[in-house]
Parts: sequence; structure tokens; C-alpha cells
Amino acid sequence: MYKTPAETQQFFEKFNTLVASVHHCEILIFPPALDLTTAVAATIDTNVAMGAQNLHPGKEGAFTGEMSGYMIKSAGCSHVLIGHSERRRYFHETDANVFEKTVAALETGLTPVVCVGEVLEERDGGKTEEVLVRQFRGGLGDLTADQFAGLVVAYEPIWAIGTGKTATPKIAADAHATIRKEAARLFGESAAKSLRILYGGSVKPDNAGTLMAQEEINGVLVGGASLDPMSFAKIVNYRDSECLLATHPHQLTVVVDDLPALIA
Repeated sequence: MYKTPAETQQFFEKFNTLVASVHHCEILIFPPALDLTTAVAATIDTNVAMGAQNLHPGKEGAFTGEMSGYMIKSAGCSHVLIGHSERRRYFHETDANVFEKTVAALETGLTPVVCVGEVLEERDGGKTEEVLVRQFRGGLGDLTADQFAGLVVAYEPIWAIGTGKTATPKIAADAHATIRKEAARLFGESAAKSLRILYGGSVKPDNAGTLMAQEEINGVLVGGASLDPMSFAKIVNYRDSECLLATHPHQLTVVVDDLPALIA
């Protein structure tokens, strides 16, 4: 929940120039709903894609304050962030909600960036793998193989979001390996290998390189570091083939998070 439409316009006036020559990764930003049309207009004919931070699974109806996938798509977005830790924590979204929203996004032609991750107590209790498997199965396990092929997963260790703490590259890679293993179990080895998994949790210009050096990490979901166009551009300009950068709270932040516009 950052930036007015005017501030969003100013952000892109600087950011677009800084990433104009980028071809090694996808740049995806998830601004607040109020800023979407401004952001889309500011990135026409650029290499920056846009996504929404949330969606309602219905097409239309008496759901004051909500946006449907059809509305998001018509606004010019290609992606949507689903199941972010803040949605789970503050708005009590469940794995069942994540599944319903993911299906709705896919049916609308949007690419869902689905977030999973554990809190500090779960990590300290040795339950990281258990939590990731539960969230993955509950949110994505009932998808068809074709549906699963159309999404991105973001691992966001909640204990590392906005705290200054960052999972070590090995911790992040191990978590990604757990997610990929579960993907293989449910959807097959080929689907698991093709799955892009982003890391989000206090990603900054000075640690993006070491994180992206891990084979299991396919991109980053950036939060606070994406609020400043210079900072975020430094992350985007990290060189790695086939990486996906995402951002969310306007975190306009590509590679999003604070952690989703996801995307990396």
C-alpha cells in the first residue's frame, strides 16, 4: 500500500529508462489497485508488465471493494498475486481461498503468482517442509496439469519479510527444492522442472546476486527495495538467463513482495 497515481507516474518516468535495455529477465510490477491504470499507461511499449495484488474469484456481483479477474485483465494486466502472506495474515485467506482465486485467474487469462511460506515459529519448530507441502497441496493440488503449467510460485519466508532478515541462499534453495519436489509428486517431473519459483524476503541489490546464483531460484519477489526506482533497477539489472523479477506493493517493485508483483 504505497504510492498515489501521481507518485506512480513519477516512479515510471525514472524506472523505465533504467531498465529499457533489459532483455535477460521478465519485469513484473504489482501496484495497488488505485494505481493500476496509471501504471499500465506509463509502461505501454516498454518491457515492464503489470499485475494486481489480489482478485475476487467471481466475475461480478455485490462484492463492494473487490475486483474480478475480468476487471484486472481489461485494465491491461497480465498477472495477479495470490495468497501473499499479508493476505493470509490480515485477511485470513486460507489455502482453499488460494485455490479458488488461482482457478479464477487462470480462467480469466491471467498468470497467477501464488505465494507460500512459513512463519518464524514454524521454521524454528522444524516445520518448514510440512507447511510448504500443506500450502502447496491445499492451494494448488487440485489443479489440472494444464492449469498448473500456467502459474508461478513464490516462496516468501514470512520471518524474512520487512525484518531485515534474509534466508541464506542455501535455506532459500532448500525450500524451493521442497516445493519443486511436491510439484513433481503431484504433476510430474516435467512440470516440476518447468515451474518457476521466485524467492521473496528482504531482497536487496546487495544480496540479489547470491540468491540468483542458486540453481533452484528462478527469480525474486521484491518488496521495500522496489519502492525506489534506482534500487529496484539495480536488482533488475542483475544478469541471469531466464530469471523472473517480480514486485508488489508498488512496491512497484518488480519482483515484488514486501515481498508479489511478482515478479521477478
